[in-house]
Amino acid sequence: MKIVFMVQLSVTSEQNGAKYAQLWIGEEEDLWQLGWSSMNMDKEQVDIWYEGSSWNEMMHIYRFQLAIKMSEGYRPLIEGIFHESEETKQRNQHTQKLQCYSELYGREELYQALCVWRRKKASTERKAPYFIASNRLLRMISTFVPHTLEELRELPGVGENKLTEYGQELLDITTKETREHGFPLNWVSTVLTEEEYESWNYRQKEQKYKQELDKFNLKKSVLTAIASSQSLDDISALTGLNRRELVDFLEELEKSGYDTEMLIAKELTWMTDDEQELIWNAYDELGTSFLKPILHQVYGEDPAGAGPLDQLYERLRMVRIRYRRQTETSKQVG
Repeated sequence: MKIVFMVQLSVTSEQNGAKYAQLWIGEEEDLWQLGWSSMNMDKEQVDIWYEGSSWNEMMHIYRFQLAIKMSEGYRPLIEGIFHESEETKQRNQHTQKLQCYSELYGREELYQALCVWRRKKASTERKAPYFIASNRLLRMISTFVPHTLEELRELPGVGENKLTEYGQELLDITTKETREHGFPLNWVSTVLTEEEYESWNYRQKEQKYKQELDKFNLKKSVLTAIASSQSLDDISALTGLNRRELVDFLEELEKSGYDTEMLIAKELTWMTDDEQELIWNAYDELGTSFLKPILHQVYGEDPAGAGPLDQLYERLRMVRIRYRRQTETSKQVG
C-alpha cells in the first residue's frame, strides 16, 4: 500500500509522559485506507478507521476521528491539519472562549433557575424555548451573572430585541446572586488555560463532525434504498426517521441535486391523475412557499373528509418536489 498522507501527533500526561501516534492515509488499487497507529505497553496498536473507495466518506470519518483524538489531548507536530485560517480563528476566539469558560465553570443552580424561567416564559408566550434564549446563552448568563442591562448586552446572543423583551426579567434573577469576577469580560482569556480552551474547542469539532458524518451516512442509506426500490416505510424502518422527517430529507436531497423520483413515483402510485393535476395547477396559481392555501384549494376549507391531515400534507409535499424539479429544469433549458 502506498502512503499518501501521514502526520505524527503526541499527548503528554504527568503519569505517562509523552505518547506518540501516527495518522495516515494509504491507497492501493483505487481503495483508500485511513488508520491510526500508537504505542501501547511497548506494542504497536493499529486501528483502521476506514477502508473503501469513497474519498468523501473517508474524509468525513477523518475529521470526526481526528477531533476525538485532539479533544483527548493529542496535538500534531505540524499545525494546520484542520485547514483553519488564522483570520477565522481570531475572529471567533473571544466568543468561543466565553462559551468555553461558561461550560467548564458554570453555576448549575443558577442555570437551572434560568431554565425554569425560560420554560414558564415559553409556555406563556406559546413559543419554543429556544426562541426565548438558547442553552448556550443561559449558560453564559449563569456563569458571568450580569447585574445591569449594559453587562447583559456584552454577552454574545443578546441583541436589542432580546434585551428589551427579557432583559429586566433576567436581571431580576441574576442580581440576587454574587459573582467572583465582574465586567468587562476580558479577564476570561487570562483565566482560561490554552489547554482547556483547545481541548474544549476540539470537543465542539467532534460534535460538529459527528453530525456531518451521521448526515452523510443517512444520505448514503437513503439513496441506496431509493435505488433498490424500497418504500418510504422501508426507509423509515432502516433509518429510524418518521415519514415526515424523511420527506424533509427528500427535499434537502433534491435541493442538492439528487433525483428522488423513483421513490416519489412509488409513493404516489395510488393518487389519481386528476388529484395530482389539481395540486399541480394550485402550485401554478399560488406558488410553492406555503402549503395551507394549496391544501384548501385542492381539498376544500374542511379537508378532513379527504383523509388525515398528515397524509394530505405529505401528498402536497411530494408533488411539490416534482413541481420544483420540473420548474427548475425548465428554467435551465430556457
